[in-house]
Parts: sequence; structure tokens; C-alpha cells
Amino acid sequence: MGDYETILVELSDHIATVTLNRPERLNAFDQTMCDEFSRLWAWVRTTDDVHVVVLRAAGDRAFCSGVDQTDGGLPKESNPWSQLDPGRQLGPKANDVWKPVVCAVHGMCAGGAFYWINEADIVICSADATFFDPHLTYGMVSALEPMGLSRRIPYGEAMRWALLGLDERMSATRAHGIGLVSEVVHRDDLHGRAADIAGKIAAKPAAAVQGTVRAVWQGFELSPRQAQAIGYSFTQLGNPIARVGFRDVPRPQWELR
Repeated sequence: MGDYETILVELSDHIATVTLNRPERLNAFDQTMCDEFSRLWAWVRTTDDVHVVVLRAAGDRAFCSGVDQTDGGLPKESNPWSQLDPGRQLGPKANDVWKPVVCAVHGMCAGGAFYWINEADIVICSADATFFDPHLTYGMVSALEPMGLSRRIPYGEAMRWALLGLDERMSATRAHGIGLVSEVVHRDDLHGRAADIAGKIAAKPAAAVQGTVRAVWQGFELSPRQAQAIGYSFTQLGNPIARVGFRDVPRPQWELR
């Protein structure tokens, strides 16, 4: 798994639990964290023992407050055309990771934190979570975060989130109502609930799970006819692998949500 300065990584029962670990900076990401996520996603992508990722954060106040603006923020290339957006390093889908990511949000979730939220597959939060985007308040264009967010929630909600800046925060209740998060739990139950969801996914055939995630995400970029064609090819590739050893699976006790 390697040694990291800004995140904690644990692997157990096919679940990689990744914890943002800069609570003294409200878990804001710096260049070190960006570089470490590049290494992390490469490890997740190529390690068959990892079936699911849980992404969470240390501390009491924030999941992530965005980019760390200490000393001017992230380093800039002298040639602007060589500059890469940090999402290229932080986002799982940007790094071709098709293993499901379950994101557990508490406290403040702001701005650049949505590089993770927008590319997660399941997002849950605690009742104290608030979601906001400070870019415009500080005279910065808000672009990539609301672009990704508008794929998850209604356009008007994504624009309101971006345009009102620090004048408004979205509550956990509102986030649940518009589908940004699928579940709101008590703060003390957040990490346990994320682990429970991840465990149920991890118990399923990994090839089928990853094929499902990749098919849905690639479908975002295609017309309905193209998506139907490529979706069928995913079933032809993945089903023979995934069904080996899973022909007599006991039916689980289901929950009503």
C-alpha cells in the first residue's frame, strides 16, 4: 500500500478504507495529497484484492475544504498550457478506477472536495454535513466542480450551489432531497454505515461489479443507442468471468430503504 503523509489507507475484507488525514487544515488537499492520490489510485486499480473503496475524513469539522491556499495554493507551471487540473490526480474515474467508491461525508464539504464527490458511486453523509462552493466569493471561476455536479443533480441546484458562494450552504437534508447523497445518518454511525454498504458490495463478484460501474460511467458520454450497444458488450465480457463459482448464491436478507 505504501507510506503516505496526508492519507491513511487500510485494506481488510476486500475494502480499501482511505481517510483524508489533514484535520488541522480541514483536510484541504495540497500537492503532496494530489501526488499521493495518484499513487493510491494506481494501487487500487491494479490490486485484485481491492473490490471497493471507502473514502472518509479525519477530524470533527470537515470532510474537505477544497484546495489548501497556504502559500498561494498548488504550484503553477510557467507554461499555462502545461498546467493540469488537480482532479486528474484526485478523481478515481479520472484515473481509470472502476472499483466502486463509497464516500462518507461529515462537516464541511467545499469546492474542490467535489473532485471526489462527483466521481464517487455512492455518497452518504452525516446530519451535520454542509455543502458549499467558495470560488465566486473569492473572485474565482467555478467550473469543473459544478460541471461534474450537474451530472448528479438538477442543473438549477448545481448552479445555485456555485453562484451563491459563501452566502449559502446546502444542508444534508437538502442534499438528500435532490439526490446528491443517498442516505443521511447520525455522525456516530457514518463510518460504520459506509463500511456496511461497502461490505455488501465487496461480497459480490468483483468482475460484475466493476463492469457495472464502468458501463454506467461510460454511458454518460454516449448517445442512448451507443450506450445500449456498448452495454451489451460489457455483459458479454464480464458475465462469464463473474458467474464462475456464483451459480448457487444464497438469497440475502434484504433491507427496505
